Amino acid sequence: MKKNIAIIMGGFSSEYEISLKSGNVVYQTLNNEKYAAFRIHVFEDKWVYVDDADQEFPVDKNDFSITINQKKITFDCVFNAIHGSPGEDGFMQAYFKLLNIPQTSCNMYQAALTFNKRDCLSVLKPYGIKTAESFYVNLGDEIDANAIVKKVGLPCFVKANKAGSSFGITKVYKLEDMHQAIDVAFKEDDEIIIESFLDGTEVSVGVIKYKGETTVLPITEIVSDNDFFDYKAKYLGESQEITPARISDDMAEKVSKTAKQVYDILKMTGFSRSEYIFKDGEPHLLEVNTVPGLTKASILPQQAAAAGISLTDLFENAIEEALK
Repeated sequence: MKKNIAIIMGGFSSEYEISLKSGNVVYQTLNNEKYAAFRIHVFEDKWVYVDDADQEFPVDKNDFSITINQKKITFDCVFNAIHGSPGEDGFMQAYFKLLNIPQTSCNMYQAALTFNKRDCLSVLKPYGIKTAESFYVNLGDEIDANAIVKKVGLPCFVKANKAGSSFGITKVYKLEDMHQAIDVAFKEDDEIIIESFLDGTEVSVGVIKYKGETTVLPITEIVSDNDFFDYKAKYLGESQEITPARISDDMAEKVSKTAKQVYDILKMTGFSRSEYIFKDGEPHLLEVNTVPGLTKASILPQQAAAAGISLTDLFENAIEEALK
């Protein structure tokens, strides 16, 4: 008998359009001989099942069920394709845990921790994971641009602490531009992380649980046509993503080892994709994504393909791992 799979997509953040694309790729790719897939849109004002005719049916949040033609449908597993809140920050993970419904991403704590860049980097530092110099600012704090530059230098990156897809990020070259960059970041979050600029090769490393094993996928080198790997570079083709990365065997081994270490330290499950920049030959961690993009242009599917894992296998494995 086919298993009922709810593919959740949408979300409450600026990333909802990308999430809908990711969710639709999963919907189109899943093996329909094994799974009955249902597209579930999760927005602040509505949770609905959307059928192939784009008709909407409300989700009963009491048990995460839907009713179609007076027939109640429940789900064996949830495929999480929500980037940002509430799919990547722990809320949906906690909700499904309470309902005892398996889901494909990591657990609640890991999602909340990795979504908070400042907290995640702070937890990993004692394990010897290298990171950029950083300065923290919260909404309402007095901004001392001179103190910031003294700690992190110029140029630097001003980032929203809890946001993805490079929303709320500015590269700052001049002291006088700091306040404007901070205002941009505060539009996405009430916490900011300001980091030193690491001048080196940027790579993205996918780590997944595949057939029960922590598996590091082939590494992708990021060469942005823009000043950094921003939204346009990520989603509008304004970058080169080269898999496998053009780095030495020694560098590849170092970053693969570090990425696997991070996955295991945090007791991760499901998909993850982390970004690193090499400085003085050592990988420095920028961030960890636990619901990475799954569109045709996204990095994790490219890496899986380079490892000989098809999209169908990648998504099926995620479901089967969750059901264990």
